Amino acid sequence: MSAKSVRGPGGKKPASAATNLIAGGGAGMMEALACHPLDTIKVRMQLSRRKRAPGAKPRGFYTTGQEIVKKETPLGLYKGLGAVVTGIVPKMAIRFTSYEWYKQLLASKDGHVSGEATFFAGLAAGVTEAVAVVTPMEVVKIRLQAQHHSMADPLDVPKYRNAAHAAYTVLKEEGVGAMYRGVSLTALRQGTNQAVNFSAYTEFKSFLQTHQTAYHDKELPSYQTMFIGLVSGAMGPLSNAPIDTIKTRLQKTPAQPGETAISRVKVIASDMFKQEGFHAFYKGITPRIMRVAPGQAVTFTVYEYLKGWLGSTSVAIVGGTYEE
Repeated sequence: MSAKSVRGPGGKKPASAATNLIAGGGAGMMEALACHPLDTIKVRMQLSRRKRAPGAKPRGFYTTGQEIVKKETPLGLYKGLGAVVTGIVPKMAIRFTSYEWYKQLLASKDGHVSGEATFFAGLAAGVTEAVAVVTPMEVVKIRLQAQHHSMADPLDVPKYRNAAHAAYTVLKEEGVGAMYRGVSLTALRQGTNQAVNFSAYTEFKSFLQTHQTAYHDKELPSYQTMFIGLVSGAMGPLSNAPIDTIKTRLQKTPAQPGETAISRVKVIASDMFKQEGFHAFYKGITPRIMRVAPGQAVTFTVYEYLKGWLGSTSVAIVGGTYEE
Protein backbone atom coordinates (compact mmCIF):
# COMPACT_ATOMS: atom_id res chain seq x y z
CA MET A 1 0.00 0.00 0.00
CA SER A 2 1.48 3.33 -1.02
CA ALA A 3 1.83 6.25 1.37
CA LYS A 4 -0.32 9.32 1.01
CA SER A 5 1.22 12.05 -1.09
CA VAL A 6 0.60 15.57 0.16
CA ARG A 7 0.89 18.20 -2.52
CA GLY A 8 1.83 21.84 -2.09
CA PRO A 9 1.25 24.88 -4.33
CA GLY A 10 1.16 23.94 -7.99
CA GLY A 11 1.02 20.22 -7.16
CA LYS A 12 4.63 20.14 -5.92
CA LYS A 13 5.80 17.35 -3.63
CA PRO A 14 6.54 18.31 -0.02
CA ALA A 15 10.14 19.01 0.97
CA SER A 16 12.27 16.05 2.01
CA ALA A 17 13.30 15.45 5.61
CA ALA A 18 16.88 16.51 4.77
CA THR A 19 15.63 19.76 3.23
CA ASN A 20 13.50 20.50 6.31
CA LEU A 21 16.45 19.75 8.60
CA ILE A 22 18.81 22.09 6.76
CA ALA A 23 16.31 24.86 6.00
CA GLY A 24 14.78 24.72 9.49
CA GLY A 25 18.19 24.73 11.19
CA GLY A 26 19.43 27.66 9.11
CA ALA A 27 16.26 29.62 9.78
CA GLY A 28 16.56 28.98 13.51
CA MET A 29 20.15 30.19 13.64
CA MET A 30 19.27 33.50 11.96
CA GLU A 31 16.27 33.96 14.24
CA ALA A 32 18.31 33.41 17.40
CA LEU A 33 21.07 35.85 16.46
CA ALA A 34 18.59 38.56 15.51
CA CYS A 35 16.14 38.36 18.40
CA HIS A 36 17.87 37.06 21.56
CA PRO A 37 18.22 40.44 23.38
CA LEU A 38 14.43 40.79 23.39
CA ASP A 39 14.10 37.35 24.96
CA THR A 40 16.50 38.31 27.78
CA ILE A 41 14.44 41.43 28.52
CA LYS A 42 11.25 39.32 28.49
CA VAL A 43 12.68 36.84 31.01
CA ARG A 44 13.86 39.60 33.36
CA MET A 45 10.42 41.23 33.25
CA GLN A 46 8.72 37.90 33.99
CA LEU A 47 11.02 37.28 36.97
CA SER A 48 10.60 40.80 38.35
CA ARG A 49 8.68 41.05 41.63
CA ARG A 50 8.94 44.84 42.11
CA LYS A 51 5.18 45.18 42.50
CA ARG A 52 5.49 43.49 45.89
CA ALA A 53 7.15 46.64 47.27
CA PRO A 54 4.53 49.27 48.22
CA GLY A 55 4.45 52.09 45.72
CA ALA A 56 7.04 50.51 43.43
CA LYS A 57 6.29 50.80 39.73
CA PRO A 58 6.85 47.74 37.53
CA ARG A 59 9.73 48.10 35.11
CA GLY A 60 8.74 48.45 31.49
CA PHE A 61 10.41 47.02 28.42
CA TYR A 62 12.72 49.96 27.74
CA THR A 63 13.72 50.48 31.39
CA THR A 64 14.51 46.79 31.86
CA GLY A 65 16.71 46.73 28.78
CA GLN A 66 18.40 49.99 29.77
CA GLU A 67 19.24 48.67 33.26
CA ILE A 68 20.71 45.46 31.83
CA VAL A 69 22.97 47.43 29.49
CA LYS A 70 23.98 49.91 32.25
CA LYS A 71 24.77 47.34 34.95
CA GLU A 72 25.86 44.34 32.89
CA THR A 73 27.07 45.90 29.58
CA PRO A 74 25.35 45.29 26.22
CA LEU A 75 26.67 41.72 26.32
CA GLY A 76 24.24 41.13 29.19
CA LEU A 77 21.44 41.11 26.62
CA TYR A 78 23.00 38.00 25.11
CA LYS A 79 23.11 35.93 28.30
CA GLY A 80 21.92 32.41 27.55
CA LEU A 81 22.62 32.76 23.82
CA GLY A 82 24.92 29.74 23.91
CA ALA A 83 22.08 27.53 25.14
CA VAL A 84 19.78 28.93 22.45
CA VAL A 85 22.26 28.50 19.60
CA THR A 86 23.01 24.95 20.75
CA GLY A 87 19.33 24.08 20.79
CA ILE A 88 17.84 26.30 18.07
CA VAL A 89 19.16 24.34 15.09
CA PRO A 90 17.80 20.96 16.24
CA LYS A 91 14.63 22.68 17.54
CA MET A 92 13.77 24.25 14.20
CA ALA A 93 14.85 21.16 12.29
CA ILE A 94 12.57 19.02 14.47
CA ARG A 95 9.74 21.58 14.23
CA PHE A 96 9.55 21.70 10.44
CA THR A 97 10.41 18.03 9.87
CA SER A 98 7.85 16.75 12.39
CA TYR A 99 5.24 19.26 11.19
CA GLU A 100 5.50 17.96 7.62
CA TRP A 101 5.38 14.37 8.88
CA TYR A 102 2.31 14.97 11.06
CA LYS A 103 0.68 16.89 8.21
CA GLN A 104 1.09 13.94 5.84
CA LEU A 105 -0.16 11.59 8.54
CA LEU A 106 -3.33 13.67 9.01
CA ALA A 107 -3.95 14.32 5.30
CA SER A 108 -6.96 12.81 3.55
CA LYS A 109 -6.62 9.88 1.15
CA ASP A 110 -6.29 12.22 -1.83
CA GLY A 111 -3.52 14.19 -0.10
CA HIS A 112 -5.60 17.21 0.94
CA VAL A 113 -4.61 18.85 4.23
CA SER A 114 -7.54 20.54 5.98
CA GLY A 115 -7.35 23.48 8.36
CA GLU A 116 -7.96 21.14 11.29
CA ALA A 117 -5.12 18.86 10.15
CA THR A 118 -2.78 21.85 9.90
CA PHE A 119 -3.75 22.96 13.42
CA PHE A 120 -3.16 19.53 14.98
CA ALA A 121 0.04 18.97 12.99
CA GLY A 122 1.36 22.28 14.39
CA LEU A 123 0.21 21.31 17.89
CA ALA A 124 1.98 17.94 17.67
CA ALA A 125 5.13 19.51 16.22
CA GLY A 126 5.25 22.01 19.09
CA VAL A 127 4.90 19.26 21.70
CA THR A 128 7.57 17.19 19.93
CA GLU A 129 10.13 19.99 19.92
CA ALA A 130 9.31 20.85 23.54
CA VAL A 131 10.05 17.34 24.77
CA ALA A 132 13.04 16.70 22.49
CA VAL A 133 14.92 20.00 22.75
CA VAL A 134 13.16 23.08 24.08
CA THR A 135 12.66 22.21 27.77
CA PRO A 136 16.33 21.46 28.62
CA MET A 137 17.41 24.45 26.52
CA GLU A 138 14.95 26.75 28.33
CA VAL A 139 16.07 25.61 31.79
CA VAL A 140 19.71 26.40 30.97
CA LYS A 141 18.84 29.66 29.19
CA ILE A 142 16.66 31.00 32.00
CA ARG A 143 19.24 30.14 34.69
CA LEU A 144 21.81 32.17 32.73
CA GLN A 145 19.45 35.06 31.97
CA ALA A 146 18.35 35.34 35.61
CA GLN A 147 21.91 36.17 36.77
CA HIS A 148 22.52 39.89 37.35
CA HIS A 149 26.33 39.90 37.13
CA SER A 150 28.38 42.32 35.06
CA MET A 151 30.00 40.68 32.08
CA ALA A 152 32.63 43.46 32.05
CA ASP A 153 33.93 42.68 35.57
CA PRO A 154 36.14 39.53 35.71
CA LEU A 155 35.82 39.47 39.50
CA ASP A 156 32.03 39.26 39.33
CA VAL A 157 31.86 35.50 38.86
CA PRO A 158 28.32 34.11 38.49
CA LYS A 159 27.18 30.67 39.55
CA TYR A 160 26.66 29.63 35.93
CA ARG A 161 29.56 30.71 33.67
CA ASN A 162 28.17 29.57 30.31
CA ALA A 163 25.60 27.19 28.79
CA ALA A 164 27.76 24.08 29.16
CA HIS A 165 28.68 24.93 32.76
CA ALA A 166 25.06 25.71 33.62
CA ALA A 167 23.88 22.38 32.21
CA TYR A 168 26.64 20.53 34.09
CA THR A 169 25.88 22.34 37.36
CA VAL A 170 22.12 21.74 37.15
CA LEU A 171 22.66 18.05 36.37
CA LYS A 172 25.21 17.67 39.18
CA GLU A 173 23.23 19.52 41.87
CA GLU A 174 19.64 18.75 40.91
CA GLY A 175 19.71 15.65 38.71
CA VAL A 176 18.46 14.87 35.21
CA GLY A 177 14.87 15.62 36.17
CA ALA A 178 15.73 19.29 36.68
CA MET A 179 16.48 19.64 32.97
CA TYR A 180 12.85 18.74 32.31
CA ARG A 181 11.40 21.00 34.97
CA GLY A 182 8.27 22.58 33.52
CA VAL A 183 8.10 20.19 30.56
CA SER A 184 4.29 20.05 30.65
CA LEU A 185 3.97 23.85 30.55
CA THR A 186 6.67 24.09 27.88
CA ALA A 187 4.87 21.48 25.77
CA LEU A 188 1.58 23.35 26.24
CA ARG A 189 3.20 26.66 25.28
CA GLN A 190 5.08 25.28 22.26
CA GLY A 191 2.07 23.24 21.13
CA THR A 192 -0.36 26.16 21.20
CA ASN A 193 2.28 28.44 19.68
CA GLN A 194 2.88 26.23 16.67
CA ALA A 195 -0.78 25.26 16.23
CA VAL A 196 -1.72 28.94 15.96
CA ASN A 197 1.44 29.89 14.09
CA PHE A 198 1.27 27.26 11.34
CA SER A 199 -2.50 27.58 10.97
CA ALA A 200 -2.38 31.37 10.57
CA TYR A 201 0.65 31.29 8.29
CA THR A 202 -0.88 28.60 6.05
CA GLU A 203 -4.18 30.49 5.76
CA PHE A 204 -2.49 33.82 5.01
CA LYS A 205 -0.19 32.20 2.47
CA SER A 206 -3.08 30.42 0.75
CA PHE A 207 -5.10 33.65 0.63
CA LEU A 208 -2.28 35.62 -0.97
CA GLN A 209 -1.52 32.89 -3.50
CA THR A 210 -5.19 32.58 -4.43
CA HIS A 211 -5.66 36.31 -4.93
CA GLN A 212 -2.40 36.91 -6.78
CA THR A 213 -2.38 35.07 -10.09
CA ALA A 214 1.37 35.64 -10.51
CA TYR A 215 2.05 33.48 -7.43
CA HIS A 216 -0.72 30.91 -7.83
CA ASP A 217 1.73 28.15 -8.76
CA LYS A 218 4.86 29.34 -6.95
CA GLU A 219 6.15 30.67 -3.67
CA LEU A 220 5.41 34.21 -2.48
CA PRO A 221 8.11 36.90 -2.62
CA SER A 222 10.22 37.26 0.52
CA TYR A 223 8.64 40.52 1.69
CA GLN A 224 5.17 38.91 1.70
CA THR A 225 6.48 35.81 3.49
CA MET A 226 8.09 38.07 6.08
CA PHE A 227 4.88 40.03 6.63
CA ILE A 228 2.61 37.01 7.13
CA GLY A 229 5.27 35.38 9.31
CA LEU A 230 5.30 38.53 11.46
CA VAL A 231 1.51 38.58 11.87
CA SER A 232 1.14 34.85 12.51
CA GLY A 233 4.09 34.93 14.92
CA ALA A 234 2.37 37.54 17.10
CA MET A 235 -0.73 35.38 17.58
CA GLY A 236 0.93 32.63 19.63
CA PRO A 237 2.23 34.82 22.50
CA LEU A 238 -1.15 36.50 22.86
CA SER A 239 -2.83 33.10 23.22
CA ASN A 240 -0.59 31.68 25.96
CA ALA A 241 1.21 34.49 27.84
CA PRO A 242 0.19 33.25 31.36
CA ILE A 243 1.57 29.78 30.58
CA ASP A 244 4.92 31.26 29.54
CA THR A 245 5.24 33.47 32.63
CA ILE A 246 4.47 30.62 35.07
CA LYS A 247 6.87 28.35 33.16
CA THR A 248 9.70 30.90 33.42
CA ARG A 249 9.32 31.19 37.19
CA LEU A 250 9.05 27.43 37.58
CA GLN A 251 12.26 26.77 35.65
CA LYS A 252 14.24 29.53 37.37
CA THR A 253 14.35 27.87 40.80
CA PRO A 254 15.34 24.35 41.95
CA ALA A 255 12.63 21.93 43.01
CA GLN A 256 11.88 21.50 46.71
CA PRO A 257 11.92 18.02 48.32
CA GLY A 258 8.53 16.35 48.19
CA GLU A 259 7.08 19.01 45.92
CA THR A 260 5.24 17.94 42.77
CA ALA A 261 5.21 19.91 39.53
CA ILE A 262 1.46 20.46 39.77
CA SER A 263 1.64 21.76 43.33
CA ARG A 264 4.48 24.11 42.40
CA VAL A 265 2.53 25.50 39.43
CA LYS A 266 -0.47 26.11 41.69
CA VAL A 267 1.68 27.90 44.28
CA ILE A 268 3.37 30.10 41.67
CA ALA A 269 0.07 31.03 40.01
CA SER A 270 -1.61 31.70 43.36
CA ASP A 271 1.27 33.83 44.67
CA MET A 272 1.42 35.85 41.45
CA PHE A 273 -2.27 36.63 41.56
CA LYS A 274 -2.36 37.48 45.29
CA GLN A 275 0.85 39.51 45.47
CA GLU A 276 1.18 41.05 42.01
CA GLY A 277 -2.28 41.00 40.48
CA PHE A 278 -3.70 39.57 37.28
CA HIS A 279 -1.43 41.70 35.09
CA ALA A 280 1.58 39.75 36.40
CA PHE A 281 0.61 36.83 34.15
CA TYR A 282 1.26 39.09 31.17
CA LYS A 283 4.63 40.42 32.29
CA GLY A 284 7.06 40.46 29.40
CA ILE A 285 4.32 40.23 26.76
CA THR A 286 5.65 43.28 24.89
CA PRO A 287 9.23 42.03 24.43
CA ARG A 288 7.92 38.52 23.83
CA ILE A 289 5.78 39.67 20.91
CA MET A 290 8.61 41.91 19.74
CA ARG A 291 10.90 38.89 19.85
CA VAL A 292 8.61 36.11 18.60
CA ALA A 293 6.83 38.01 15.81
CA PRO A 294 9.95 39.23 13.98
CA GLY A 295 11.59 35.94 14.89
CA GLN A 296 8.89 34.05 13.00
CA ALA A 297 9.15 36.54 10.14
CA VAL A 298 12.87 35.74 9.88
CA THR A 299 12.30 32.01 10.39
CA PHE A 300 9.64 31.59 7.69
CA THR A 301 11.46 33.85 5.21
CA VAL A 302 14.80 32.05 5.59
CA TYR A 303 13.09 28.65 5.71
CA GLU A 304 11.09 29.24 2.52
CA TYR A 305 14.18 30.60 0.75
CA LEU A 306 16.45 27.70 1.77
CA LYS A 307 13.71 25.15 1.09
CA GLY A 308 13.18 26.56 -2.40
CA TRP A 309 16.90 26.69 -3.11
CA LEU A 310 17.54 23.17 -1.82
CA GLY A 311 14.48 21.87 -3.64
CA SER A 312 15.47 23.28 -7.02
CA THR A 313 19.18 22.62 -6.86
CA SER A 314 20.94 19.44 -5.79
CA VAL A 315 24.63 19.80 -4.98
CA ALA A 316 26.88 17.09 -6.38
CA ILE A 317 29.67 16.95 -3.81
CA VAL A 318 31.87 14.73 -5.94
CA GLY A 319 33.42 17.00 -8.54
CA GLY A 320 31.84 20.12 -6.98
CA THR A 321 29.25 20.50 -9.76
CA TYR A 322 25.68 21.76 -9.54
CA GLU A 323 22.90 19.84 -11.17
CA GLU A 324 19.30 20.95 -11.60
